[in-house]
Amino acid sequence: MNEPTSILIDWGTTNFRAWLIGGDSKIIDRCEAPDGIMQVPAGGFSRTLGNHVGKWRAAHPGLPVLMAGMVGSQQGWAEAPYLDCPVGIDDLARAVMPVPGADGVHIVPGICYEAPDGRHDVMRGEEVQIFGSLAKDGKGRQVFCLPGTHSKWAAVEDGRVVWFATAMTGEVWSVMSEHSILGRLMEGAALDDMDSFKQGFALSEHPGGLLNHLFSVRAEALFGAVPTSGLRSYLSGILIGHEVRAMLPIARPTGPVTLIGRPDVTELYSSAITTVETATVSTPVEISTLHGLNHIQEAMKNG
Repeated sequence: MNEPTSILIDWGTTNFRAWLIGGDSKIIDRCEAPDGIMQVPAGGFSRTLGNHVGKWRAAHPGLPVLMAGMVGSQQGWAEAPYLDCPVGIDDLARAVMPVPGADGVHIVPGICYEAPDGRHDVMRGEEVQIFGSLAKDGKGRQVFCLPGTHSKWAAVEDGRVVWFATAMTGEVWSVMSEHSILGRLMEGAALDDMDSFKQGFALSEHPGGLLNHLFSVRAEALFGAVPTSGLRSYLSGILIGHEVRAMLPIARPTGPVTLIGRPDVTELYSSAITTVETATVSTPVEISTLHGLNHIQEAMKNG
C-alpha cells in the first residue's frame, strides 16, 4: 500500500490546491477550492488549511506540509522573505520557512531580481514551477515563459535563476475588456478566433506603440475590419505580441522556450513565439508545481 509521505500545497491569490503525496511521489488524493489568500479572513489561515487537508493530517499525524505561492506574501499567512537572484533549488530548500504556531507546516520563499538600473521584480510560486520543469541535468541556459495574469519570463543558467521579468499582460487584457471603452463592442467571452489573434499580433510589429495599437481595437471594430466576436482575441494578439517582442531579446533563449500554463493560453503564446522564429515546448502547471515542490522537499532532506 502506498503510504502518504507529505502534503504539497499551491496557495495563490484566488485558489487553494493541495495534494496528498505517496512515497513514490505519486498523487494519492487531491483538493482544490476557490480559497485563495484574498478569500481568507483575518486570522483564518490555520482554519482554512484544516478545512481542506485536516482529514489527511488527522489520519497521518506528523505528515509534513510544504506550501508555495502567495501564502508566503505580506498578505498571506506568514511572510517568507525573498531570495535575491541568482537562486538555485538548494537555496530555496535552505530558506524554507516554518509557519509560526503551525507544527510541521513550511513555506517556500519567493525570489527577487534587481536589474542593473536598480529596478526590482518579484515572483512567488512560479519559481517552484520553473524548477519543476528544468531539464534534468540543469546545464546551460534555459528560458521559461509562464503566461497568466502577470506573465513571468525567466532565464536559468546551470540550474540557477539568473534573470526574470514580469509583464501584466493578462491583467491589462482583463481591465481593457471589462472596464474600458474597448469592451463596449466586444461580443462573447471566448478567445478562440485565431485569425483575429494573428491580426492583432501582426499589428504589434508596426510603428505606433502599444497605446496607439490598443485604440485600434475600437477603430477596427467600427469599420468592420475585425469582427466584434473576435475583438477579445484581437486585443490578446496585440498585448501578447508586444510582450513577446519585448521579452525575447532580453531573455536570449538558446533553445526552445518552455511554456508553463493553461493549455488554451500557452497555445496562444506558442503561436506568437514561433511566429518570431523561436521554438517552444509546453509543460502542464500541475506537473511543474508537483515536481518543483517534490524537488525542494528532497533538497531539504539532503541538507
